[in-house]
Amino acid sequence: MAATDFGDGEIALLPSVVMIDAIATTALLTLVNQVSGTPYRTGGDSPSGTDCSGLVSWVANAATGRPIYGDRFHTGNEEQALLARGFQYGTQPGALNIGWNSGHTAATLPDGTPVSSGESGGGVRVGGGGAFQPQFTKHMYLPVAQDQPAQDPMAPPPPPPLDPFAPPPPAPGPADIPPVDGMTNELPPPPPGPDVPPPGPELPPAPDLGPTAI
Repeated sequence: MAATDFGDGEIALLPSVVMIDAIATTALLTLVNQVSGTPYRTGGDSPSGTDCSGLVSWVANAATGRPIYGDRFHTGNEEQALLARGFQYGTQPGALNIGWNSGHTAATLPDGTPVSSGESGGGVRVGGGGAFQPQFTKHMYLPVAQDQPAQDPMAPPPPPPLDPFAPPPPAPGPADIPPVDGMTNELPPPPPGPDVPPPGPELPPAPDLGPTAI
């Protein structure tokens, strides 16, 4: 990762990507805190002075891996410059948002910190209205990368989706029932039927009375 000398120290530049994350936000905060107090100077592009579009250029350059100095834009070509840096039209919470009109521009960092230059008669400062000032008629943002969970290369592939038209699986047979406590795989006996009362006592045979007289 490259670094840029600001006179008092070095700031690591961000990798050339079109999305930023928490590490990028930290780097941008370090940048704006270090250049805070830089005098306002129209067309300036160095720690000795800059204007509103110069500061926004520094922020956009740092977020996209470009050299912070020497590659500035102005409000007249800001749209084309931000498109070239991967910005998208509109605004987005948690992104690097930039707003501008024909005479002023400012930025809001992904954590919500507003930064500007030339507001309230001063130079670069942390604060102000940021990108969401009512006077701005145009907005663009640099989206934030979402962390993706790491995938285990040794993990088995996911099962295929179920076929809604597949026939139902067959009913389990004796061989499909796991043995319990060493017993063989046998189906359980059928449930008993309704209770039947036991037969009554057996009656003794009738006595033989012989032929019947007529």
